[in-house]
Order: sequence, then structure tokens, then C-alpha cells
Amino acid sequence: MKKCLVYGFGNPGRQDDGLGIMLVERWEMWAKTFGIRHMDFDYNYQLNIEDADLIRNYEKVVFVDATVAEIDDIMLEKVVPTEKTEFTMHAMHPGFILHLCQSLYAKSPETMLLSIKGYEFEFGEAVTEKALKNLEIGLHLAFEILSVTNISDIRCCLSD
Repeated sequence: MKKCLVYGFGNPGRQDDGLGIMLVERWEMWAKTFGIRHMDFDYNYQLNIEDADLIRNYEKVVFVDATVAEIDDIMLEKVVPTEKTEFTMHAMHPGFILHLCQSLYAKSPETMLLSIKGYEFEFGEAVTEKALKNLEIGLHLAFEILSVTNISDIRCCLSD
């Protein structure tokens, strides 16, 4: 079984922005409970250039984040490497981290981004009810991902 990293990012002090971290914490508890050993879990407020060094040690990477994008609840997509990043480097995209990993280490883990629809991003720790429902949908998908041997096959889980 391929070694996998699940990496959540966001700010739990900004309401729904903490969804990525919440999902990773729950996924990790579930994996430990059932003895899933091929997965590691990590999270942070934001992605950093050092994360390229981290992901080079894995064959699969699933990033998890909250989004304001126009999606129904969750969206799972393949991460495409890109050199494009924000001017301030404050808001890095997983595609930039993957690009750095390829450029610096000649490693290219299969990488996906699981986005969870959020609604409120003001200061505060209270997550909205709608976002919590989306979190549960994302967690259900996360459990399905555990049984998938090829990360490219994850899309089939969305049609069930």
C-alpha cells in the first residue's frame, strides 16, 4: 500500500476556515482507531515552501482546505503543478507546493485537493451548521479514500 500524507490547512480562529484541520483531525482519529498505518497526518494555518520537502517523502498526498468557491458541499480534484503563487507568498496553493517538490527533489507524489464549502470566515471559532454538514460529507469521502489503492480512482467514490 502506498504511503500517504493527509495535510489540512486553514485557520480555526476564522469560523469555517478551520474545516480542513477539523477533517484531518477526525480522519486521523479514525485511522488510529482502525490501525491504518500507511497514512500520516499533518496540518497548519497555511501552506509553506517547506511543505515541498515534507510531501517528497510520500507517494500520495491529499490536501484538505475550506473554500468559498461555488461548489455544493465538497470537491475533490487532482492538483496540477504550477509556478504561479501569490505576490506575498502568504497564500500558497497546493499546485505550487507540488511544483517545488518536483523542481527541488525530482519527486512527484500523486496529489489531490479536497475542498470543503465554507460560509463564514470572520474571527471566531464557531463553525456554521451548513459547513459542519459539508465536513461530514468530506469525512465520508475520506473513509472511502482509505480503501482506494490508486489515488486516480478516488473520483469513482464521488458517484456512489
